[in-house]
Amino acid sequence: MMRRYTGSRRAAIGSLIALALAATVTTTPAQAAERPTKRTVTKSAAGRGPADGAAATKRLPAPPRPSKLRPSQRVVAGSTAPAKAQPGAAAAIGKSGAGAPGAGTGTTLIVYDNTGPYAWLGETYAIQTANLVSHFGAWTAHPVGQYTAGELSRYTSVVYVGSTYDEPVPVAFLDDVTATQVPVLWLYDNIWQLTARDPNFVAKRGFTWTQFDTSTVSEVDYKGTAFTRDTLNQGGIMDHVIYDAAKASTVATAVRADGTTFPWAVRSGNFTYVGEIPFSYVSHDDRYVAFSDLLFDVLAPNTATRHRALVRIEDVGPDADPAELRAVADYLYSRKVPFSVAVYSRYRDPKGVNNNGRPEDYTLAQRPKVVSALRYMQSRGGTLLMHGYTHQYGNTANPYDGVSANDFEFYRAHVDAADNVVYDGPVAEDSTTWVNNRISAARTDFRLAGLSVPTVFEPPHYAASATDYQAFNSQFGKRYDRGLYFPGALTGAKADHTRMSGQFFPYAVRDVYGSAIAPENLGNVEPVAFNHHPPRLPADILASAKRNLVVRDGSASFFYHPYLGTDYLKATVEGVQGLGYTFVPASALLG
Repeated sequence: MMRRYTGSRRAAIGSLIALALAATVTTTPAQAAERPTKRTVTKSAAGRGPADGAAATKRLPAPPRPSKLRPSQRVVAGSTAPAKAQPGAAAAIGKSGAGAPGAGTGTTLIVYDNTGPYAWLGETYAIQTANLVSHFGAWTAHPVGQYTAGELSRYTSVVYVGSTYDEPVPVAFLDDVTATQVPVLWLYDNIWQLTARDPNFVAKRGFTWTQFDTSTVSEVDYKGTAFTRDTLNQGGIMDHVIYDAAKASTVATAVRADGTTFPWAVRSGNFTYVGEIPFSYVSHDDRYVAFSDLLFDVLAPNTATRHRALVRIEDVGPDADPAELRAVADYLYSRKVPFSVAVYSRYRDPKGVNNNGRPEDYTLAQRPKVVSALRYMQSRGGTLLMHGYTHQYGNTANPYDGVSANDFEFYRAHVDAADNVVYDGPVAEDSTTWVNNRISAARTDFRLAGLSVPTVFEPPHYAASATDYQAFNSQFGKRYDRGLYFPGALTGAKADHTRMSGQFFPYAVRDVYGSAIAPENLGNVEPVAFNHHPPRLPADILASAKRNLVVRDGSASFFYHPYLGTDYLKATVEGVQGLGYTFVPASALLG
């Protein structure tokens, strides 16, 4: 059994991400939170830290509930092709992105809703779509209202993200979708506009929509695997009727609380329809994972099956225990498992929280035994990545106590009266120069310690501003994390940090910031409940990894804290291997 530690060194959490509605609401990560490092956790202390995705109580919302359960079959007035731009008119909004390392040559057009009070939500969902689509090739994204006749013929596939009820969809787009042989993926709203425009839709496609089903649906079945769906999601799922099974088939099934079912996704020839937005209320085992695989059928149906695994040793700084690092390295080496080591180069405890009130501040070069252990890890198959500079912010609690590995470095946060971590926004000094100076200082620390300078970055607690992410991309071009994304990334507008979303990936992507991302999608071992959330043990990680086997070119990626010893690590690694995954270094996915 793992030994319990005594003696507090850190008081808080680790890698997390918010799916927050605003910077002042409860954080809602589709992410994993870390257990406090080497502390005895009591009932009163166990609740410190952001939520994990499985237990979060507030998440990025579904689009507004429709005013009618059965929309009128109609083409919305004004849904015509956009007029030619007049002198002085605003420039078209659009953004393009390259494919992930190893991606194919496909090109995808992503069009999304952007009218009304939830325009920001349409862009948010389009950002997450673009991130996933990058696994398959290059993409271009812009509002559906800017679509021009014949545009989709320039792409190998098209995705429409329908998040606004009765968005005025241009008839040019409706007509092109009707006529094209290009694969089309249509999400959620405004399918009634397409069927109204095409009177032969049912005869041609063999199915039609019926009405929004607002039943409690907690499960989506896909390829024989049950995925979760948060019952807080009351946005409704569009029900369907299949009239001709030779033309249309159910891709995934929604399961109501009473056990009855209806189609969650339907495919007919080159046209695939999903009855809801799969990016809201997401957890590790969510139907989002099924959607991530469904994309293969639309964008790369000939993809060979491959299941790779990654493991990252987390929160290693100058204050690490060299014996723990060596023990972890020896075990992973014995299993022929390559691994990454997330290293912050400077330890700070400005308030003396862990040193009887006396501040501490030292770098890797001042801890030669730790440096020696890091070199040993490298010799056993480890690759160092840069996990921030100090993994804390200034001399203040952010949100806990200012101690390295406890606090955020690139984003402000606080703990509210209900013991929830709340994301407040960028730090006061936030700028490209400020970020670059911290990266430069960290690189100097690695050099002075005689260590190779990492070429991959992981933001502490997976949190940073849009400015920071752009700087990370310029400095590294590669990250190993889950990202925070903000409206403005596609439109070119100033980033709206009050409306953030978080996303994990079941495979390598190149996100909207331009960075290649090695995925982390399973979270971490967390033996003790905290912050209102249950423990996450190896069995939980393995259950998520098993679900991820439906993703035909998917990864099972988790992180682990060396202070937990090796017993939990053994159970997780060997369990993942037993499922048929092959461990690879992060570089195998980063190119």
